[in-house]
Amino acid sequence: MENNFYGDLIRRFKKIAQDNDILNETIKVEVKVKVLKPEEAIGVPKRQDYPLLKGKEKMMEAEFKGYKGQAFTDMPGKFSGTISDILNKKIETNFDRAIFISTLNAVCACLKICDRTVHCKDEEPEECAKLFVKHIKENYGSPKIALIGLQPAILQRLSENFNVRALDLDKDKIGSIKFGVKIEDGDKNTKEVLDWCELIVATGSTSANATITNYINDKPVIFYGTTLSAIASLKGLNRFCPCSK
Repeated sequence: MENNFYGDLIRRFKKIAQDNDILNETIKVEVKVKVLKPEEAIGVPKRQDYPLLKGKEKMMEAEFKGYKGQAFTDMPGKFSGTISDILNKKIETNFDRAIFISTLNAVCACLKICDRTVHCKDEEPEECAKLFVKHIKENYGSPKIALIGLQPAILQRLSENFNVRALDLDKDKIGSIKFGVKIEDGDKNTKEVLDWCELIVATGSTSANATITNYINDKPVIFYGTTLSAIASLKGLNRFCPCSK
């Protein structure tokens, strides 16, 4: 399913580039991908427990004709090339996926296919978490929630209002207790937690580490974050990201 997921995205991206006549123009227009410093990505929030500030994840950012697209990744690096280069590049690692996804976000933002591709900053992640609780209550009632990826502000607010179990892939976090919730192993405990839950709340960075297909099933899912902006629009996935730009 994973290969089909990304293969379909590559085909869609290629068609978008052909339909908008930017495939041939890419000899002149380079897509530049860089790694953002924490303050560039998330500003200076009061709380300091976000993964971006802890150095566990980095934000890669692509720019195309003045439009920016981002992707969280645990394999950051720099890249400069054309859209054709990216379309012809094999997607084999998290670094490859981050290049592809950040570029897809930038191009789709430029073409008005998606929006809100730049991460919120300073105290906006806190506001997002509060709005998330309201959104879930209004649309889903009081479900048992599986949180995929430890976003501390969201976990804190969800744990105050719902029955929550949380999964993460970071070995340093697994087994720890955050806001009264034990962080479970995203490799070993996924099936058990998904069987238990009634609603999945998943970080969009699951698309950058190739785990996203684990969460597209018969359970309702809300993805959050800038990484999934273009993919959500192209694939019709449910995304909540009210404070991004």
